[in-house]
Amino acid sequence: MKLSVREVVIFAMLGSIMYVSKVIMEFAPNVHLLGMFTMTFTLVYRKKALYPIYTYVLLNGIFAGFATWWIPYLYIWTVLWGITMLLPKNIPAKARPIVYMLVCASHGFLFGTLYAPAQAILFGLNFKGMIAWIIAGLPWDAIHGISNFFCGMLIYPLVILLRKLEASFQTK
Repeated sequence: MKLSVREVVIFAMLGSIMYVSKVIMEFAPNVHLLGMFTMTFTLVYRKKALYPIYTYVLLNGIFAGFATWWIPYLYIWTVLWGITMLLPKNIPAKARPIVYMLVCASHGFLFGTLYAPAQAILFGLNFKGMIAWIIAGLPWDAIHGISNFFCGMLIYPLVILLRKLEASFQTK
């Protein structure tokens, strides 16, 4: 996946936008645009979407600290990237927005469950302890999933916009 100078700049900027959007939304716990950005970038840039995603992850560690909470971020966004990569490319246009919103929401609802194995390993939790940790976080996962559903409304329009921008650059 060789990158052009243009792509390096664009992916750095997109990863930075992800980070800034998270900082701006910190007043509302578990409400953010990260799932929406992850899916949008994946739908447009495919494998190369990992560059802005991991730029965001790195920036998060740099500015918030490379602590134990950060370790699951090394895989948790890749799960959403992978699921998005597996979506069929021929989804009917009318169904795309709702499919994208549901996938984005699912990642939010499952965030605590995806996060739990790392917590269990890092803090020595047994299976029951891990399940208790997941259950304790269910209210936050509900907020996360519901907010991801509504933020997911932006995915399809942004995909169309980014694809048009990319196409206009290719014709020059």
